[in-house]
Amino acid sequence: MRKTKKASTTTGRTGGKAALGDLERAVMDVLWDLPADEEATVREVHGRLAESRDVAYTTVMTVMDRLARKGLVLQQKDGRAYRYRAQATRAEMTADLMRDTLADLGSTERAPALVAFVEEASPEDLAALRKALDALGPEAR
Repeated sequence: MRKTKKASTTTGRTGGKAALGDLERAVMDVLWDLPADEEATVREVHGRLAESRDVAYTTVMTVMDRLARKGLVLQQKDGRAYRYRAQATRAEMTADLMRDTLADLGSTERAPALVAFVEEASPEDLAALRKALDALGPEAR
C-alpha cells in the first residue's frame, strides 16, 4: 500500500516564497517533463540529471526530500523506495509565485511592478494577458 507524504505549507502549492535553487529547479524540470500523473524514483531523476551534470545520487535524494518537505512534490512510499511527482504544474507554480510576490508589495508598489512586468512582455504574452482580461469581463478592464 502506498502512503502519500505531504508537507504542510503556508502559501499553497509553492511551499514558500523563496526561489528554487539551481538543482531544485533541475529536479522539478525532470518531474514536470513526466507525462501527467506519472511518478519517478530518485534513481530515475538522478539518471536524467547525470546526462548533463555531475551530481551525486545522495544529493539528488536530499533535494527531492527537501522539495517534498516544502510541499512542492508528492512523495509516495513504494516498497523500499519513494516515488515522486510535482504537486503542481510549472504554470501553476509560477502563478503562485507571482501572486505571492505581488501580495508582498504595498499598494503603491503593486502598479509599478505590474507595469514593469508588462513592459518586458512579448507580443504573445500581451495577447494572452488581453485574452485573460477579456475573459474576466468589463470589471477587469
